[in-house]
Amino acid sequence: MWCRTDHHITAAPAGTWRRGTPRGCLGHGRPLNFSGPAAGGHLPPAAHQDYGRRMDHPIRLSVTDDLRRTRLTVGFRLILAIPHLIWLALWGIVVALAVIVSWFATLFAGRTPDGLHDFIAQYLRYQTHVYGYMLFLADPYPGFMGTDPYDADLSIAPPAPQNRWTVAFRIILGIPAMLVAYVVGYLIEILAIISWFACLFTGAMPFGLRNLSAWAVRFTAQTHGYMGLLTDRYPNFSTDIDA
Repeated sequence: MWCRTDHHITAAPAGTWRRGTPRGCLGHGRPLNFSGPAAGGHLPPAAHQDYGRRMDHPIRLSVTDDLRRTRLTVGFRLILAIPHLIWLALWGIVVALAVIVSWFATLFAGRTPDGLHDFIAQYLRYQTHVYGYMLFLADPYPGFMGTDPYDADLSIAPPAPQNRWTVAFRIILGIPAMLVAYVVGYLIEILAIISWFACLFTGAMPFGLRNLSAWAVRFTAQTHGYMGLLTDRYPNFSTDIDA
């Protein structure tokens, strides 16, 4: 199925839907494993065959920007992000409680209830928007609800049956991924500083640096999604950006 979203023609990965996207239009953005000019980042013709494939992981990141950055907003990016950081922390408290409720519900029913799944997924998507803005993966100022398309966005599959044993021991099973995510958190801080200088002086995000930052955000989102019971698929340790 093909659909038009945010002025782009994209193919919808089968079985995926994101909040804020019409039910008849699934998925958004394009995969990141493409090569092209650093400033343009256009897909080569051969890469278009990836559009129709099924998502390998239920939680995937897409970045659809052109790498250009506005120096003025780059210079004050941290200050501009403060309202988002406050709202992210407050919303996160409610989400933590929702995850606890979701754990009991999923353990009992073998599937996360639609309402809880959508609420947690919306928060994870918003968190990715904020991370994308602060890491210079995208230039526009993000919305506060995580429902609108963004240049650094997540595609999250709808609820699916989960193994009750993996749900019961999710915290233990997630320890390796959480340890990696903890280390990746420090990498993100370093990348943010390097990206700030690069964007401030050149007015553009270096292609390789953008991809490394996108990989860090993707792995973090998949880890949070696994621990938040959005999926029972383990975070992908592959260095492929859109894995």
